[in-house]
Amino acid sequence: MIDKLESIASRFSEIEKRLGEPDTMKDMHLYKELSQEHAALKDTVEEFGHYKELLSGIEETKQLLESESDHEMREMAEVELEELKDHLEKSEKRLKTLLVPKDPLDGKNTIIEIRAGTGGDEASLFAADLYRMYSRFSEQKGWKLEMMESSDTEVGGFKEVIFSISGKEVYGNLRYESGVHRVQRVPSTESQGRIHTSAVTVAVLPEAEKTDIDISPEDLKIDVFRSSGPGGQSVNTTDSAVRVTHIPTGVVVTCQDEKSQLKNKAKALRVLRARLYEAEEMKQRKERDQARKSQIGSGDRSERIRTYNFPQNRVTDHRINLTLYKLDQVMEGALNELIDALKLSITEELLKQHA
Repeated sequence: MIDKLESIASRFSEIEKRLGEPDTMKDMHLYKELSQEHAALKDTVEEFGHYKELLSGIEETKQLLESESDHEMREMAEVELEELKDHLEKSEKRLKTLLVPKDPLDGKNTIIEIRAGTGGDEASLFAADLYRMYSRFSEQKGWKLEMMESSDTEVGGFKEVIFSISGKEVYGNLRYESGVHRVQRVPSTESQGRIHTSAVTVAVLPEAEKTDIDISPEDLKIDVFRSSGPGGQSVNTTDSAVRVTHIPTGVVVTCQDEKSQLKNKAKALRVLRARLYEAEEMKQRKERDQARKSQIGSGDRSERIRTYNFPQNRVTDHRINLTLYKLDQVMEGALNELIDALKLSITEELLKQHA
């Protein structure tokens, strides 16, 4: 890792020197190209500089411990050494993340689809809990969440809920949430206090721009009908609901949450575009990565990725064997520890492949 970082630092210095040369400043295409490369390497080089300072600080503190006889000074040096080692470990993790080639999809906005699976009413209630969890996480991140479509149940849960999240690095943070989320808890309707197990499926799709995927109008069948869900009289008495069918693939998207047929159509097309884009991306990724078998990066919605055990206040991510006894905090949107651990695990795997 150090050799690779030294090479990056050397290239960064070379670019800085070239950016200051008159010939480079005359060639705007070259100047722009070098400026972009400079910006892409800057964070890594700065973190590497911090890492080397920490290494130097550790070495100096060790030397002080060897030569110092004063008990109080030695105690202070030992505390400082432990702090420096802790900072060094964190810096090394950041460097590992920075060394992995950036996925161009990470910066995209996201459409998330949550569907109740096995477990009846309890599964629908947990689908609503997950929606709330991602809502809270989005608030903490300063992201914007927009409801796209929902299908409510009589007990206050969701059979299905589709929503978009927009902001900085949304897909890069949420992409590994795809899969089966299993919940173990005592339902409110359970009089004997028995723990039930239910499941909910989450799909995280990168939101596609119009330029990302071309959908021909001839390939679409659009039906309008009267909304059947809640939303007031005007929703239920006009043909505002929209069903869009993509004829070549058979993908169907229905939207009826808005009172406006036009708005429902626009939302349905956004969801359709995201589903088609994800299908194409998955196909290309499988072709590229046939030799690599990464469960974390598979995005397989049939894979059980996480268990939420309420009686024990425990959440376990099965892909990286991580268990946290803070489920109450996680359900309030405290997802950073889980997401950072997943990102670090896939980063380390990718680093091995690029070594």
